[in-house]
Parts: sequence; C-alpha cells; structure tokens
Amino acid sequence: MGRTSTARRWSGSSSPKPAKKLIPVIRDDDTKRVLGTCKGKDFVQLRDEAIIRLYCNTGARLSEVGNLTLADLDMSTDSAHYHAKGNKDRRVHFGPKTARALSRYLRARAKHKGADLPDLWLADCGVRRLAPNGIKIMLKRRGLAAGLTGVHAHRWRHNFAHEWKRAGGDTGDLMLLLG
Repeated sequence: MGRTSTARRWSGSSSPKPAKKLIPVIRDDDTKRVLGTCKGKDFVQLRDEAIIRLYCNTGARLSEVGNLTLADLDMSTDSAHYHAKGNKDRRVHFGPKTARALSRYLRARAKHKGADLPDLWLADCGVRRLAPNGIKIMLKRRGLAAGLTGVHAHRWRHNFAHEWKRAGGDTGDLMLLLG
C-alpha cells in the first residue's frame, strides 16, 4: 500500500524540487592571497602566477588553460585561443596584469630545459609539459599555502560569470564568451 498511496499523493502535482545549491565563487581577496603565494622570480612562481591570472581573467576551464600551446597565445593582441568542449574553439582576451605575468613567464620559459616543447606550461623539472592534472594539484597546493580550502580552476570560472552578471552583462554573451 505504501507505493500506491505515495503515487496517489504525488499525482496531479509536480515532483518536489531539490534545494538549489549555490555555486561557490572565489572572492577577490582570496585570489590575492593565492597570488601572494607566487611572489618571486623563479620559474615555478612565474608560471603559477601566469596560470592563476589566466583562470581569473578569462573564466576558462581547467583543460582550456592546461592544454594551451605556445601557438595558442598571441601576445600582440593579449589573447589566447582556447580549445573548448565539443570542438568549440574561441579566442579570449586578457588584461594587462595577465599579459605582464605571461610575458615574465615566457622569458623564464625560454631558458628552461623544455623550451623546445610546443606546450605552453612546462613542469619545473625535466623536459615535460605540465598537464591539466598537475595544474589542478598546483592550485590546491597554492590555495592551502594561502590558508584556503577548495581552490580549483572552476571557482574562477564561476566568479567570472558572477561578476559578468553583477555588471549587467547579457547571459547569451556570457555563454558565447565562456564557450
């Protein structure tokens, strides 16, 4: 009888809606704290700052930044060519602070053992790329060093969308921009 009475109770009315889960964004002061862990001029600090600034400034997915090649970066137009989900490529512009961080990283990268690799992001030792999973680990480590938990690339993506909407941006334009 339990099943039929439940079915009768719900018939004619919509099913219960799950509670909306708020998507966590990363606040500007938290981003500053994470960037603060990248202070310095060694290769890893320059690379990590450039990566974090790209996420923060463009709202990209982990894989989009993680799979960038040197050819995908255009420093003359301050833009990156992202290879998005579903074969939907797009070019995204970044700001002057991100451009400076990338420029500093590229100069350090040119002196690295793996400078001849086509991948933009290089591992700190050896001649190999820094894969998206390595970036994921780095972001978590940088977050913990800043005293934060739950730091990952997608939080900057949510933050980018949140700020876009707060500034009165159009949802359709945001969808195109974020791929």
